[in-house]
Amino acid sequence: MTTAFPALGTTAELLVTDPARLGAALAVLREELAAIDAACSRFRPDSEISRLHEAAGREVRVGPLLAEALAVALRAARLTDGVVDPTVGAAVRALGYDRDFALVAADRHTSVSNVANESFGTAEVANDSFAASFGRAPGWHRVLFDPVRRLVVLPRGVHLDLGATAKALAADRAARRIHAAAGCGTLVNLGGDLRAAGPPPDGGWLVALGDDHAAAVTRPDATVALHRDGALATSGTTRRRWRHGGRTVHHIVDPRTGDVPEARWRTVTVAAKSTVDANTASTAAIVLGAGAPAWLERRHLPARLTGVDGDVVTTPGWPGEREAA
Repeated sequence: MTTAFPALGTTAELLVTDPARLGAALAVLREELAAIDAACSRFRPDSEISRLHEAAGREVRVGPLLAEALAVALRAARLTDGVVDPTVGAAVRALGYDRDFALVAADRHTSVSNVANESFGTAEVANDSFAASFGRAPGWHRVLFDPVRRLVVLPRGVHLDLGATAKALAADRAARRIHAAAGCGTLVNLGGDLRAAGPPPDGGWLVALGDDHAAAVTRPDATVALHRDGALATSGTTRRRWRHGGRTVHHIVDPRTGDVPEARWRTVTVAAKSTVDANTASTAAIVLGAGAPAWLERRHLPARLTGVDGDVVTTPGWPGEREAA
C-alpha cells in the first residue's frame, strides 16, 4: 500500500507491507516532516534555523532536532573534506534560490529574488544583469557547536543550508519510527532520498531510477531492489534548474568556489546503510565530477553515475539492475 503528498519542496512517498497500518504510518511521517521543516527550513522566518541566523555571533541553545540536523551536516562536511558543506547558504541564495520552489512557481515573475524553477522546466531570472558574487564558502569549521549541550555560535555572515542532509535525516528518522510503531516493513521516499526499514516485500522494494524521480516510475532508466534496512539517495542537476546571470544554474554548489560545479554527472545514485550517508556521497559525487567514481570506490560505496552525455558508470557492489526497454 502506498501514498504520496507534497512535502519539503518535493514529493513524499510512503509504502508499507501491511495496508492496515498505512494510516498510522502516515501520521508518523507527517509528524517527522513537520518537525524537520520547523527546525531546518531556511524559507520560513519562524523556523529555528532562521532564528539562529538572526542570533549570529551569539551563543544559542538549539532544540534536539536542529542539533541532530546540524551534527549530521557537520559530519557530512568532515567526511567529505568540505566538499559537502552546510555554510553554502549565502552562495545558494546569491544564485537565486532564496525561496521554496513551490512558492516561487506561483510568483515567478514578481522580482529577481523570487525566481527559480518548478519541478519541470526552467525559469528565467527577471533581470539577468543581476549576477551572483561567487566566492569560497566560509567553511564548516567556523561553526562552533557543542552537541552535548546543544550550544551553537554561528559567526556573523555565515548562512547555513541544511536542506539536503536534513531531508535525508527525515527519511532515516521516519522509516525507523514507522517500523517501530507499525511493526511492518516500510519504505520512505523523499524526493529520491529513500530509506527502507523492516521486512520488505518478496523480492525487495523495487526502485525505479531516472533523472526525474516523479517520472521514473513510468519511464525508468533502470530498476534496482532495495532490501531490509537499506538506503538509496539520488542527487542530480536536471530538476532544480533556473536561469541566473545569463546562464543555467542549479541547486548544488561547490563550496570551494561558491558556484555550481563543472558539469560531469546528470544524476548520481548511491547505496548506503543510511539515507544521510547515501545523500552525502551522492551530493559529493556531483561536486567532484570526474573524480567521483574513484572517490566512491575508495569508500566502498556502490553507486550509479549518469553523465551529462548519457554514459553510465557504476562502482563495485552496485546491485544488478533491470534496464529500461
